[in-house]
Parts: sequence; C-alpha cells; structure tokens
Amino acid sequence: MVQTDKFYSYKLIIFAAIIVRLIAAIFSQGYGMHDDHFLVIEASASWVDGYDYNNWLPWTEGNVGIPEGHSFTYVGLNYIYFSIMKFLGVMDPKILMLVNRLIHALASLIVVWFGMKITEKLSNRENAIKVGWILALLWILPFVSVRNLVEVAALPFLVYGVWLVLKKESIGNFILAGMFIGMAVSFRYQIGVFAMGIAAYYFFKWQFKLFFAFSFGVVLLFILTQGLVDYFIWGYPFAELISYITYNMKEGSAYLPNQNYFMYFIVLIGSLFVPLGIVMAIGFFKSYKRYAVLFIPTIAFILFHTLYPNRQERFILSVLPFFIILGVMGYQLLKESNWKNKLWKTSMIIFWVFNVPFLLFSMTMYSKKSRVEAMYHLYGNNIENERILLEGSATQRTSMMPKFYSKSWYSQFTDRTDSTQDLRVNPTSDYDYIFFFDEKDLFKRIQKYKVIYPKMKLEKKSFPSTIDVILRKLNPRNANEYIEIWRTHSQK
Repeated sequence: MVQTDKFYSYKLIIFAAIIVRLIAAIFSQGYGMHDDHFLVIEASASWVDGYDYNNWLPWTEGNVGIPEGHSFTYVGLNYIYFSIMKFLGVMDPKILMLVNRLIHALASLIVVWFGMKITEKLSNRENAIKVGWILALLWILPFVSVRNLVEVAALPFLVYGVWLVLKKESIGNFILAGMFIGMAVSFRYQIGVFAMGIAAYYFFKWQFKLFFAFSFGVVLLFILTQGLVDYFIWGYPFAELISYITYNMKEGSAYLPNQNYFMYFIVLIGSLFVPLGIVMAIGFFKSYKRYAVLFIPTIAFILFHTLYPNRQERFILSVLPFFIILGVMGYQLLKESNWKNKLWKTSMIIFWVFNVPFLLFSMTMYSKKSRVEAMYHLYGNNIENERILLEGSATQRTSMMPKFYSKSWYSQFTDRTDSTQDLRVNPTSDYDYIFFFDEKDLFKRIQKYKVIYPKMKLEKKSFPSTIDVILRKLNPRNANEYIEIWRTHSQK
C-alpha cells in the first residue's frame, strides 16, 4: 500500500469506500431486521400519505395517549425526505429506497474520512491509513451503512463530533462538538452514555470550561430535537425519552434477555475475524491510558450495554469504528518486536482473505427479498384496501409484511397458522389475495382454496434471496420463506 503521498492515499481509500457503498446501495435491497424498516420507514412514509402505521401520534385513532418511547428525530428526517420526494413526484417504493440508501451511503463516508483524521490526530498517518482501509472495506459496514439502523445512521454525527473535540480545545469548538454528538444522542438515546464518557474525561482533568462547553452543546441540541418536538406533539417536553426510560425500567429487562456478558466483545472481535479481532482487542485495552479521551466513552458504552439485560448484536455498532481506531493505535504501543510485527502482518493477510468474499457477498445481498417482492407486486394494482390472507398453516407461522412496498396502508391482513382453523379463519370473510408461505404441502393447500375461489389465479412466485436461504438454514428462526401470491378474483 503506497503511503508516500498522504492525500493520494486518503483519496484512494475514500474512492474504494464510495465504490463498495454504491454497489450496496444499488444491490443490497430490502431491510435487515424489524427495527430498521417497521420503526423507521413504515412510520415516516405512512405519515407522508396521511396514515400513522404504528399509531405513534396522539391524534391518531387507536393511539392510547401515551408515548411509546421512540425518538422522532431520525424518523422525522426520513419523513422530510419522503415529503420532498412526494413533492417531486417520486412515488415508486423501490426508487424511494434506492435514493434513501444512496443518501445513507454518502453520509457513511464521513465515518471513513474522519476516522482517518481522528487516528492521524492522535497517532500518525501510518495508523490512519490502516484504519481507513478497514473502515472503507470491512465486510459488514457497507451493508449496515445503507440500512435505516439508528445505531449506524447516528455514526456520521458521532464521529464528526469526536473529531471536533480533538481538533481544537476551544469553547466554540466544544459547543459545536457537543451539538453534533447531541444529534447522535437524539438519534439513539443510549449514545448519551458515550457523550457522558467524553464529558467525564474533561471533568476529571479539571478542564471545566471545556466540560461545560461540550455539555452545553449536547444539552442544547437535545432540547431542540427532543424537548421542543415532543412539546409540540405531546404538550410537554421529553415525552418520548421519559416513556423510553420508564418502559426499560419496568419491562425492558425482560425483552430478549441474553446472559452472555461477553457478547459485545465477541461481536466486535468476530466482525474483524480471528486473529485480527483478538489483536484489535489487545490494542484496544492497551490504549486506555494514552488515548483515554476516546477509550473512556467507548468502554463506558460497551459496559453499559453489557450490564443491561437486553443485549442485541446491532447495539454495539455505534462504537465499532472507535474500537477499530483504538485497536490499531493501541497495538502500535506494544513493545517493538519481530513477533509483534509478524502477528500483525499475518492477521491482516487472514483478515483480507476472509473479508473480501464476505464483502462481495454482503454488499450485494437482498435481505427479506420474498416479503418485499410480494408486497411490491401489489403496488399500482387496481384494488384499494386489499384484504389479504396470509396462509402459513404448513409451518405454523407467517411473516410481518412491509406495507410500504405496496403503498396500501389500509390493506388488511389475516393470519392462518393453524390447519384446524377455518380456511377463511372467519367463515364470513372474503379475500382479494392469498399469500401462501413456504412450499411445504403447497399444492394441497392451494387445492383446498380453489374450492372456495374457483377463479383463483397465481400472480407471482416470490423467492427468498440466497442470503435469506442461508440464514434460515443456519437458524430456522429466520423466517425467510418462499411466498406465492394468488389472486382470488372474488367480488367485494
């Protein structure tokens, strides 16, 4: 890797980052999990069309009048995006999401660029180049960077805020840094732990002016995005934050409990493969003293999530870039030896051997393909407020279908997951479509419904993507099933 010209090296890294993220934006369609679609896209896009998918707004019929604890900042920005696109006449769901992914891909370049700048500021250019290549091409980053995960969407604000902290120790700079990190906190409340880690570092260094300037910036931005917004929606400030804290104190610990206290370190290490992940972990802990300004907020964030019972792998993505930065810088602090250098070179070779195929696979994978394509098939049809039977009696389950891709917010779903149920579930019900889930006993199930709907016709076969098939084989809980769409041609 040529490092004689810093500008050229940085330019090459950014160019590589652009290419892989552009590919991911184009080919990595669908959504990763429930939260990045149903809590962001379905909510914001439905608001634009005069519907409230999750019944979050107090004036919506069906809302219980109590905030559910979801920050409106990131959802609100997506609402603005969809509003602009509607004004421009862009309505096709796939085009809307393509542009959405492109915007997120461009924003993620901030993480790569300032990740290098942070490393060079604290350490040297050689380490910055190492960090840059990993942040640009790490297999998981292009995929998650084009998703609507708040944990990752907050990163450009968080990383740039950290850069401002390190750039210049001035009051104005720290206020601005606090505001950017405050925006990240507004995206995802838990990032507040990271912000408190930075504040604590300057407080215990007795640099009170910087401490108060940074804290003021965080609080100011948080008041503007949470206090004022919630006041206009709910009539009192910080309504969603209060509800979020209350929920987690009462019920959050019972949601998806996980007893693996090492899970987050396993995720961080595993994302970099072995042995590089272990090398990075060694460097991470070695960095605690020299780079405390970055280590303290990062380890505080990790420990907070480790101690909280609800542990999900994606939660730790918000500090993955800092783990990499500290890992690279910290490893260089180890005593110079042939063994140390050889381990690094060997680790990097193994890393790239594994990373390249994983990268090629992840940046082109279409996640939740069968569900997306099934609903997109309904987009632009001549039926309003479709009545859809989700027939999953063969496997005793169906999947949550993304209405956004059909733009049919008032469509009605009925699940049939028990073979002992009436074929219509409710004998008086009638349906416009039947979605048959899974291929098990498919012919027999279809023949039964043809008795009720003799004009029933197959309209589409919706296949899961390769990655969906693999994930289901690895863990049957991933219900990425084959779906057949049949139109009943019944009369309403």
